[in-house]
Amino acid sequence: MSNKKRILITGAAGFIGSNLSRSLLQNGNYELIGFDNFDDFYSREQKDKNLAPLLASSDFQFVEGDIRNMDDLFSLGDIDVIVHLAAKAGVRPSIQNPILYQEVNVAGTQNLLEFARKRNIKQFVFASSSSVYGINENVPWHEEEKLMPISPYASTKLSCEMLGHVYSHLYGIRFLALRFFTVYGPAQRPDLAIHKFFNSIIKGQPIPVFGDGTTSRDYTFVNDTVKGIEAAINYDQSDFEIINLGNHQTVTLAGLIEAIEKICGKQAIIDRQPEQPGDVPQTFANIGKAGKLLNYHPSTDLETGLRAFYDWYLKNNS
Repeated sequence: MSNKKRILITGAAGFIGSNLSRSLLQNGNYELIGFDNFDDFYSREQKDKNLAPLLASSDFQFVEGDIRNMDDLFSLGDIDVIVHLAAKAGVRPSIQNPILYQEVNVAGTQNLLEFARKRNIKQFVFASSSSVYGINENVPWHEEEKLMPISPYASTKLSCEMLGHVYSHLYGIRFLALRFFTVYGPAQRPDLAIHKFFNSIIKGQPIPVFGDGTTSRDYTFVNDTVKGIEAAINYDQSDFEIINLGNHQTVTLAGLIEAIEKICGKQAIIDRQPEQPGDVPQTFANIGKAGKLLNYHPSTDLETGLRAFYDWYLKNNS
């Protein structure tokens, strides 16, 4: 009988899930159950590539299933920790199909919480989002800010945080909501700006730029985010926490494009578009709480992170 901690990772075939799984397997102290439904938001081919190196490990088991289906969840074996990364992603698509986002993100999370309750799983790490802050000029944002989400996606993440509080209060499940800030790096989803910009600049295609380029984001390299998740997996000092996992610095959209141009050695062709409903003008994390509770100290500067993505992109698009 193994003494390794058994961790269920939902969304394991995705961007953050596959990077987290690889890091945990390198640690050697965990057995992982990867769970994913291969949502068609982007191609299964990339997700299969993400999974391939994980499947080579005897400490990794993969289950194809859907968090909306309780039977899929209860088919799983013993679990010590749930890391819930699976979700319908994207602010703009959520405006087009808000009911689906509610079904997957909120009802799916409630299913997992019920699963945790009935299986007596006491550690639940949830991937929330900086989008819950909405439009708020009081930057950098700390976790006690007034929350005013402006998209269906953001509202589902906030709903899940509150569901976690209910289950923590009623059933003693330790629930840690980690608010991610614009995570990027190898295996990033193709719909996200950094992936799209590299792809278009390399191919000499126009890149859509929404607004005047002054919007800004707190870009966080995936390896730094993963370190925060790993710390949350082993956190045991309180039963409910909401914690920002950002980089504590912002980069304008124009500055991001300039940095990518430098790495590619090519100039971007800008296709100027109007600002999009649901997009916020800036994100900026106060990470003092993460530093205190999780010893979280992001160390990857933007250029280093972008070069790591560029190397991955070239390798996977040769």
